[in-house]
Amino acid sequence: MSKPLMAKATAVWLVDNTTLTFRQVADFCGMHELEVQGIADGDVATGVKGFDPVANNQLDPIEIEKGQKDPFYKLKLKFNAAAVGEEKRRGPRYTPLSKRQDRPAAILWLVKFHPELSDGAIGKLVGTTKPTIASIRERTHWNIQNIAPIDPVALGLCRQSELDTAVQAAARKKAAEGGVMSDDERRKLVSTEQSLGMTEEPKMPGSLAGLEAFTRIEKDEEESPADFSDADSFFNLPHGDDDDEEDDDHR
Repeated sequence: MSKPLMAKATAVWLVDNTTLTFRQVADFCGMHELEVQGIADGDVATGVKGFDPVANNQLDPIEIEKGQKDPFYKLKLKFNAAAVGEEKRRGPRYTPLSKRQDRPAAILWLVKFHPELSDGAIGKLVGTTKPTIASIRERTHWNIQNIAPIDPVALGLCRQSELDTAVQAAARKKAAEGGVMSDDERRKLVSTEQSLGMTEEPKMPGSLAGLEAFTRIEKDEEESPADFSDADSFFNLPHGDDDDEEDDDHR
């Protein structure tokens, strides 16, 4: 539901000039019921002059009469044809004059450390235009030699939560498109399907496999007693034949 102009001043007028319930006034003005009660008690909106919604073409007198007769009736804001089709202004946020000279440094920082951000996302963060961002990306800005990258959060051009949200959104968009971020773009983990589809690169398990085969051969040689028995038979002379010759001599 749309709120009337000068909602708090309108609530002050309704509390002072009608017998509407606090709930009705709160619903119409977009406020909390306790806040409206505070206005009636003089604790809230002290010194605020009431704003007549009827005289300013925001509320029909019939609505007030219906609301005073039925405490559960909800007041309806008067239809304003001039407000039809009105949309919120789209574009870069407003940047104070004292901070506009810091925008090139913030743009350069974002371009350098968060290349995944689009020009539109950067424009919303620091309140600038795409041509300015493009000139800094392409290093054609008239003062590019004197611009040093500075964190826009430190400059007060945006909040850390806004920057984190923009970076995460850019990462999700790139992941949805099937791309994998590089190390410079804060490389993210990819799914198994994506990793299987990547070009194969030389990996350590290949060399370990050869080492494992070599170890297996050595292990088999150590566990095989046949080799050592053959060596003993090769180096040790047969003692049995000598004994037989000595026996023949005695005979």
